[in-house]
Amino acid sequence: MAGQFRTKVPSVSYPFQLTHQQAVLCYGSCFAEHMAGRLRDRKFKIQLNPFGITYHPLQIAAGISALLEGHTLKTTDLFRYNELWQAFDFHSQFSHPVKEQALQQMNDSIKGSAEFLQQVDLLIVTLGTAYGFIEKESRKLVNNCHKLPADQFERKRFRPEEMIQPLEKVFKVLKDQHPQLKVLLTVSPVRHLKDGMVENQRSKAALLLTVADLVERLEFVHYFPAYELVMDDLRDYRFFHTDMVHPNNLAVDYIWSYFQHALFDQPTQQLNTQIEKIQLASEHRPFHPNTERHQAFLQKQIAKIKELQKEHPDLDFSQEQQIFANQLQ
Repeated sequence: MAGQFRTKVPSVSYPFQLTHQQAVLCYGSCFAEHMAGRLRDRKFKIQLNPFGITYHPLQIAAGISALLEGHTLKTTDLFRYNELWQAFDFHSQFSHPVKEQALQQMNDSIKGSAEFLQQVDLLIVTLGTAYGFIEKESRKLVNNCHKLPADQFERKRFRPEEMIQPLEKVFKVLKDQHPQLKVLLTVSPVRHLKDGMVENQRSKAALLLTVADLVERLEFVHYFPAYELVMDDLRDYRFFHTDMVHPNNLAVDYIWSYFQHALFDQPTQQLNTQIEKIQLASEHRPFHPNTERHQAFLQKQIAKIKELQKEHPDLDFSQEQQIFANQLQ
């Protein structure tokens, strides 16, 4: 129509809202990390990616099952490559030159996340790709190939029906244990162009069909349209990094704004604004920190934190308080 230059994704609402009192586990691709980072910055109770960035739905289902079952790794689950001890289920951020240290880091993450899972109210899952890599010797789907030779793996695009059942099963188990649980599914807008342009589209289509089926089957599972916001609403390379693959900060900010209006009530949005102002103040680096004006500014910020904590004692401002205190004369 004349005068319209974009197709805007209609706003969505959910039969629940998110507050600072609730615990949120974010799981999935690097896009999940963007959302988790913004929630953490605003003092929400957040746990992120127990096994590191995870792209494939079956690995997400297996990871949640491992947390529920209290699974831990043994030294035999690790292998050494490129001078690092690694595990196929974990992202390389957990790898380490010392075998015992690598094992400790991985098991600590499992233990901490399993404990967090006992109080979780909202599980946000971002599916990245339907393509997975199967290690030929063990015939197991891996979370990370760790740059091992490609001929050790078989690449496969999984069909929706192969991904739906494992996710549905683990979501039901979680719901049985935690009746308050809500699940928010989304498909990452990050383009996996290394798979090929056509292949990436087929992969995303498989993920979208998987999500649609899960939402239809389970009343506590909902969909957040991050993929559509980038591909159909923004729909412009201005909103991608120079790699033309990852949405840039402007795009993520736009999705975050949409997320806030969909999931936060007015008091929560107002609290977020107050928290953001304090964080911005903590990042301020004055040219003349000893002036009376700046000292008064510091005292004002400390007073704001104390006032907020009277009403919201669970909010942790220890980092900001330390920054302000270090500048006081």
